[in-house]
Amino acid sequence: MNNNTSSLDLSITPYQEGVNPPVTKPNPALLEDIGEEGMRELFKRAYLGLFNSPIKHIFPKTQEKILEAGDISADFFIQICGGESYFNQKRGAPRMVGRHAFFTITPSGRVHWLEVFQEALQPLIESKATSDENIQSFWNYIDIFSMWMINTKEDDKYQ
Repeated sequence: MNNNTSSLDLSITPYQEGVNPPVTKPNPALLEDIGEEGMRELFKRAYLGLFNSPIKHIFPKTQEKILEAGDISADFFIQICGGESYFNQKRGAPRMVGRHAFFTITPSGRVHWLEVFQEALQPLIESKATSDENIQSFWNYIDIFSMWMINTKEDDKYQ
């Protein structure tokens, strides 16, 4: 990211097959600052972006269903940021690698997913709804966490 007023680095760490770096949860202050509603809005923006992205084929086909998927993801992120355990209450233990095993997730698909989140984060950055430090901690988490979800080598069909 090239923003002179920000110390954020929303770069995407290159994927190395077979390497799953350790993941650090996002700073709970992010959720404290933006609240549950702010987290849900972030995921609404992201999932609407995914609906029109190059990886839309692995997501629900209707806007209503993709927004439901975004709400499930928001539940997960609210929980890992120290909020209510909505995800566990509604869906059981996260076990995210297993939950994502049914979807074709390639290294380039991961990049597309992260690019959508770069855009979805912009309103939080521009409004200064939370600190750069909190946004950076969220970014660092999804950047590394997303490597763990890759389960398929590149396929020219989806690049």
